[in-house]
Amino acid sequence: MTEEDAEPIRRRPGGRAARVRQAVLAAALEVLAEEGVARFGIAAVAARAGVNETTVYRRWGTREKLVLDTVLAGSAEGIPVPDTGDVRTDLAAFARALADYLATPAGRAVARAAALSSDDPGLAEAWETFWQSRLELAGAIVDRGVERGELPTGTDTGLALELLCSPLQTRALLGHRPIEPDLPERLADTVLDGLRGRA
Repeated sequence: MTEEDAEPIRRRPGGRAARVRQAVLAAALEVLAEEGVARFGIAAVAARAGVNETTVYRRWGTREKLVLDTVLAGSAEGIPVPDTGDVRTDLAAFARALADYLATPAGRAVARAAALSSDDPGLAEAWETFWQSRLELAGAIVDRGVERGELPTGTDTGLALELLCSPLQTRALLGHRPIEPDLPERLADTVLDGLRGRA
């Protein structure tokens, strides 16, 4: 065996596995938007992605894990966490990204699905993981604000994000009031006033 033969096989980044994952997650997001979480099924996702059901089961294992990966991937792509060096700008930009995401069919489907309680322990655990993951990612905005002295030490990260995001989610889900163009900025200011006022 030559030295050349002994070299490990180099796999191209973005090969077949990456393409399959991307196709399945894109199909899953479409199915979630059209059918909702209650009627979300692996067979429909596999058919739309053009892969075998066994491929999906082999990679994700359960419907719940596929739902979780789908909403995590969709929200991470649709709602990036900004880092501009200013907490007010970051909070407003994050709220703007959330508002824009909630205006899409996929965003509304994810919000509706996440708002539902579930008697299915697997699904309930998946949603808990989803919320915890989003809190950890977006919580960096508040944590950086504390480190820079823009927010008081001991600021409740989870509460700050709930105050920022809940009005947007409520309006998107209930549809009783529109999300005005300046609402993300007004929410950021209101949250900051409240957090700083307690210092």
